[in-house]
Amino acid sequence: MITTRRKFIARSILATGLGATGVNIRSFAGSQSVISGKTSLPAGSKNNPEAFRISIFSKHLQWLDYDGMAKALEEIGFDGVDLTVRPGGHVLPERVEEDLPKAAASVAKRGKKIYMLTTAIDNADDPLTTKILKTASSLGIKHYRMGWGHYGNSGSVEENIKSMQLKLSKLALLNEKYSISGEYQNHSGASAEGVYFGGAIWDIGMVLKEINSPWLGSQYDIYHATIEGANTWPIGLKLISPFIRSIDIKDFKWIEKDGKIRSEAVPLGEGMVDFRKYFRFLKDNNLEIPVSLHYEYPLGGAENGASGLTTDSNKVVSAMKKDLSFLKDLLKESGLI
Repeated sequence: MITTRRKFIARSILATGLGATGVNIRSFAGSQSVISGKTSLPAGSKNNPEAFRISIFSKHLQWLDYDGMAKALEEIGFDGVDLTVRPGGHVLPERVEEDLPKAAASVAKRGKKIYMLTTAIDNADDPLTTKILKTASSLGIKHYRMGWGHYGNSGSVEENIKSMQLKLSKLALLNEKYSISGEYQNHSGASAEGVYFGGAIWDIGMVLKEINSPWLGSQYDIYHATIEGANTWPIGLKLISPFIRSIDIKDFKWIEKDGKIRSEAVPLGEGMVDFRKYFRFLKDNNLEIPVSLHYEYPLGGAENGASGLTTDSNKVVSAMKKDLSFLKDLLKESGLI
């Protein structure tokens, strides 16, 4: 009776919105994982083998080919890689069927793993989306970060939220088809397209709660959350915590430049992010998720995904080792590893 009532309510709510966007209402409302209140991820339960496995965001190794990248993972000490599969990335979306297996093979030779992908996916109807998810799933990859949304200049906040919910609802169904978790990263500030949707946390948190799919979640970024909510980030974290499937790690400080205050990325432990408080929350709430470590401070171009370095590669590797060691020490201190 309860499940039937939920299905009825879901059909009623979604009929006007999803029907207009071409979603099959019957298949959506009948999807148990979306509307039954099931919240557990296939890879996210107790004793998750991916829990706190640390990957490097491969944007910072795009000066290396697949074999070179795999060797760097081993040398620096990472468990695996968060691989860029997007325009300008390690794998180009149009070549995903050919090149993603090659990257996976190179990493596997060094005993490492692709734990997640970073993509520009934002449309379930794009044929490239299906190719990426199908290929990733066939290789056992369980997580991908999707592309960002933005608040447009027209339309109310509520209209923007509804639009994002409809878009992500369709992606949730495609994710379920290929048994892969799509994860939205909260990003601070704005781009040329507008203010980032999800930067405030509550908006993406609302959307994820409404969709309620185990195949759709948050790639929570404490760096961006701290920038947007210096004092209130713990509230946003508490709100979105049931939906966190992976996390990003980096640090920043406030600086004054040209008469303006802005954020500047720095090595871990030199900035504003309260990692101890953050990791204590993860521990207290039994969050067991994989980690992507980012290097956004100056590293001879590696910070920007450059194809070549302007500094000695040994200096870059040394800096990467230092941040990784700092992160592992904090995770151990917090009882997370």
